[in-house]
Amino acid sequence: MKIKAQYAMVLNLDKCIGCHTCSIPCKNVWTNRKGAEYMWFNNVESKPGIGYPRKWENQKIHKGGWELKNGRLSLNAGGRGRKLLNLFHNPDLPAIDEYYEPWTYDYGKLISGPRKKHQPSIRPKSQITGEHTRIQWGPNWEDDLAGVCETGSDDVNFNNLDHSIYLAFKKVFLFYLPRLCEHCLNPACVASCPSGALYKREEDGIVLVDQERCRGWRYCVSGCPYKKVYFNWHTGRSEKCIFCYPRIEAGMPTLCAQTCVGRIRYVGVVLYDVDKIRWAASAPKNQEVYPAHLEILADPEDPEVIKTAEKQGISANFIEAAKRSPIYRLTKTWKLALPLHPEYRTLPMVWYIPPLSPIAEHSTSTNLDTLIDSLRIPITYLANLLSAGDEEPVRLALKRLAAIRQYMRSVRVEQSIDAEVLDSVGLTVETAEAVYRLLAIADYNERFVVPTLSRTDEKGLYTDQGCCGFE
Repeated sequence: MKIKAQYAMVLNLDKCIGCHTCSIPCKNVWTNRKGAEYMWFNNVESKPGIGYPRKWENQKIHKGGWELKNGRLSLNAGGRGRKLLNLFHNPDLPAIDEYYEPWTYDYGKLISGPRKKHQPSIRPKSQITGEHTRIQWGPNWEDDLAGVCETGSDDVNFNNLDHSIYLAFKKVFLFYLPRLCEHCLNPACVASCPSGALYKREEDGIVLVDQERCRGWRYCVSGCPYKKVYFNWHTGRSEKCIFCYPRIEAGMPTLCAQTCVGRIRYVGVVLYDVDKIRWAASAPKNQEVYPAHLEILADPEDPEVIKTAEKQGISANFIEAAKRSPIYRLTKTWKLALPLHPEYRTLPMVWYIPPLSPIAEHSTSTNLDTLIDSLRIPITYLANLLSAGDEEPVRLALKRLAAIRQYMRSVRVEQSIDAEVLDSVGLTVETAEAVYRLLAIADYNERFVVPTLSRTDEKGLYTDQGCCGFE
């Protein structure tokens, strides 16, 4: 057993209101320079939809992530031979139009233009070419289902569902999906890079791009199945979400988590067993990757895990933070949070609590299975998104959320405690109270358990962290 520490995040989709407040500070701080105009390290998509870039989930087109070939794990895009053959043209690389061609306006014309009879207007100009352009896509083009009647049929999460039914007015559903780099345990972007510029930090698992080593091959862009590595057309280098590591090292949460008005984000440390990564990513069936992923996460209260972590150099404040972290409880203890598309086999470390939704048809039944089956958002859709099509993990999470809601209603509204509903989903009253507090009323220090990262040598001097930042 080899224990390492990893920063991770959980997002509660049941509370996301799609305000994009998480995206704006990230955009202003990390991508406010030439060549990065089209980059959104954090964006919020409306589901159903094909997202940003277009059809990023369709790996038949983009060839991202990993696959099993003859029982062996290999990159979906192929190995060194295929990369060499496509050295000067990568057919799996999304074009700029799949994201959007960034634009601006010549605002001075509104003031300096000649007097006209009609309301003055200005045309959008490309920030890449400087020429006039047509706006045809964007990072939130389908916001609140705008145009989803046209694009929704290409949403791969409708697998085993008739999309035409759920895109009709009376059956349509909506929820928001905030996305950032998953900082995976088995990152395909790192494995795809010919120059070794992408790397996973030893001390905390954050995946970064060494700007000095990057040669602009862009195989990391196509290799990432979540399409969260971007190419800066001005510098000729790749860039990506850095999990706000300057803030993290100082004990502060990421900007997207700090500014979230819905308080849907949880940031913390988990301990994991490195020796199990290949085994988990190589699970024979796609539906078996998620359970294997859970097995990688180590119990921070286990004396054997603590002893091994200390022996392998993990600092005491990281171990203590792992014990208090909300991540392990939400993912493994309570099994409420699920990984995004585990079938990509990258073992992502940004997890999502599936959203409850209104029931599609009125029912007086209090049976949780009946209730879950009548929710407006189809279980199959959520399963395709969060558990490789296996509905049982999604059902368990939703049933537990519904049971806790029903229990708290009996306590607060009906004033007659109904603990039987908790027994049916394997929860105790104490656990229900803990889940309710964390998801509903937790304060700052409960949602964000971020230990500071010490970078000093034996003389107590601050050490260089390497060439991984931006100039």
